[in-house]
Amino acid sequence: MASQAKPQILSYINHLPYFFLLLFLSFHVASGAGGTWKILLNNVGISAMHSQLLINDRVIMYDRSNFGPSQISLPNGTCRDSPNDSVSKRDCTAHSIEYDVALNRVRPLTVQSNTWCSSGGVTPDGTLLQTGGDKDGERKARLFFPCDDESCDWSEIDNALNVKRWYASNHVLPDGRQIVVGGREEFNFEFFPKTNAPNTYSLRFLSETNDLDQENNLYPNVFLNTDGNLFIFANNRAILLDYSKNTVVKTYPEIPGGEPRSYPSTGSAVLLPIKNLEAKVIELEVLVCGGAPKGSYLLALNENTFVKGLDTCARIKINDANPKWVLEKMPRPRLMGDMIILPNGQVLLINGGSSGSAGWELGREPVLHPDLYHPDKPVGSRFQVQNPSTIPRMYHSTATLLRDGRVLVGGSNPHEFYNFTGVLFPTELRLEAFSPSYLETQYKSIRPSIMSPSLHSTVNYGGILRLRFRVLGGVKSPVKVTMVFPSFTTHSFSMSQRLLVLDHVTSLRVGEWTYEVRVKTPRSANLAPPGYYMVFVVNQDIPSEGIWVRLQ
Repeated sequence: MASQAKPQILSYINHLPYFFLLLFLSFHVASGAGGTWKILLNNVGISAMHSQLLINDRVIMYDRSNFGPSQISLPNGTCRDSPNDSVSKRDCTAHSIEYDVALNRVRPLTVQSNTWCSSGGVTPDGTLLQTGGDKDGERKARLFFPCDDESCDWSEIDNALNVKRWYASNHVLPDGRQIVVGGREEFNFEFFPKTNAPNTYSLRFLSETNDLDQENNLYPNVFLNTDGNLFIFANNRAILLDYSKNTVVKTYPEIPGGEPRSYPSTGSAVLLPIKNLEAKVIELEVLVCGGAPKGSYLLALNENTFVKGLDTCARIKINDANPKWVLEKMPRPRLMGDMIILPNGQVLLINGGSSGSAGWELGREPVLHPDLYHPDKPVGSRFQVQNPSTIPRMYHSTATLLRDGRVLVGGSNPHEFYNFTGVLFPTELRLEAFSPSYLETQYKSIRPSIMSPSLHSTVNYGGILRLRFRVLGGVKSPVKVTMVFPSFTTHSFSMSQRLLVLDHVTSLRVGEWTYEVRVKTPRSANLAPPGYYMVFVVNQDIPSEGIWVRLQ
């Protein structure tokens, strides 16, 4: 006990300034709990370390190719030969799967190289681009184009990346390319597809935020600003980068207290809903929640001491002339958690632990309760505790928003290999779904149901999107229409995650319980990069099931 108390006391002493600041932040958790949990499959064969929803409502998941044999076989007796693999020289099992949401079943996929701790995102045509990994996968790119039968599988591109990318982050850009930022010992960025030479661009910010022997700047949080520049957060600081000129156009202040929030301290971050899209200057806010105090990784690794995680969020208006972080308290400490924007613009904090650090065996005290964050409420009344899961989701867990409004939760494997017995947190192969309270039966009468357009429609920038929908209990004007980009999730960060609230043109009743709303589509790719989005009609914070719309 003494060894654990000492670092906690030192942490409080070192951070008295913001400790006193927090005393002035009224803290209240809304009463009651919400949401329901359901186990979908007891064994999907792999541990879902990475996850991506595709436009055919199937979710691609994978872990790493050198975990040893998984619990799902490759099809047709296929095997993978890997002479340099320390565990399986010949592996006839899959390390990637496709989950069919409608049918609630999985099929094995074949990945040839090591995808451990990699990154990715979807391209404008709906293809999953997956980049990097470890060892034979560190410079690979992998492509998966969705299909409606079972014919599609991974294809791989050798030397698609200029340098090794392990623990890097991707973001889709306004021109449809993806930028790949950072990674272990890589203080730079590049693009896929490759651009003109030089192909790799130095980013000093990543070396400046690297803590000796701890890093605390891996999987940097990257968000596209409405001016076309990139907001990049790592450790406890952020910059606004003009990637086309490789110029830092704004440097943001350090988060009060200076505690690290990036891997392996591993908080999470989200770009809050983008509104007022017709405004000349659009207010954009980034929210960073949780993490682990300085030194937590080394204390857990070397001394078996597990320090309590951070119980604060920091929020900043990135386009302000003089931006400042505003701190607020969470209901509990949380690290290795995920933050998912729900269709109504609320943010779900889910998964993770309360102490220790990310890394093999280094996390403790699983957080079973999700917390719902209401961005538009006053500070002190934004958090609402939700009903708990029964399954610890620790290191290497994922959470993915589905088109029906549920959140798919999988993964958790804090071990170097698959390990199911004699350990604190066994490798987790179960897949479950969290249904937010807006899916409860009591809201059925006010839940919109989109009648048109059809499931896959195409819209242009600066156009009008007309949505016809039914609400049996009537609407409370005005309804909202939101667009959500399907994000790639791994290691507590949902890459390219983005929700836009579309501006109204008209709204009218066209029949018994039938309504039509016309909204403006985003005017530029800086607001919404090209590609497929889930579009929802939201009535009194109750969202419809979404439809897929392609913005081009």
